[in-house]
Amino acid sequence: MKTLTDHLTQYAAYHRDQRNIITHFIGIPLIVIAVAILLSRPGFAVYGLWLSPALAVSILAAVFYLRLDLQLGTAMTIFLVICLWLGMYCAKLSTVTWLMWGIGSFVVGWIIQFIGHYYEGRKPAFVDDIMGLAIGPLFVAAELAFLCGLRMPLEQAIEKRLNAG
Repeated sequence: MKTLTDHLTQYAAYHRDQRNIITHFIGIPLIVIAVAILLSRPGFAVYGLWLSPALAVSILAAVFYLRLDLQLGTAMTIFLVICLWLGMYCAKLSTVTWLMWGIGSFVVGWIIQFIGHYYEGRKPAFVDDIMGLAIGPLFVAAELAFLCGLRMPLEQAIEKRLNAG
């Protein structure tokens, strides 16, 4: 299994332009929220817990992130719980409204992503490795940590690998 540094270095190689990284802070969360919304139907409540395909996908993603790194995985799990709550809320709306929020967020998120990759001059990472779709949200969490002065050894390890390659 690849390490956190392996995954983030591979993803970061496609994301060197700061404008592209900034677009990811908006586009990727919108896409994750959209997927949670769209996968929240069909669903039903059991003891206050909304059971849906979104819950199953989020559990798998959370386990993946937590196995890679406890701190970033915890942050991602919290974000996924928020997405699940939004998905549950939207799933209870009319079908048209649910689809407008889900599809609308998905489309806007991807437009923002492609604008960022236009600046980058490179295709998105997932084109070469489908795991880029799972690593993208973790990359945003890591970049946010780096901006806050956290996880500096991880950032340095990624930069060292990128500069060596």
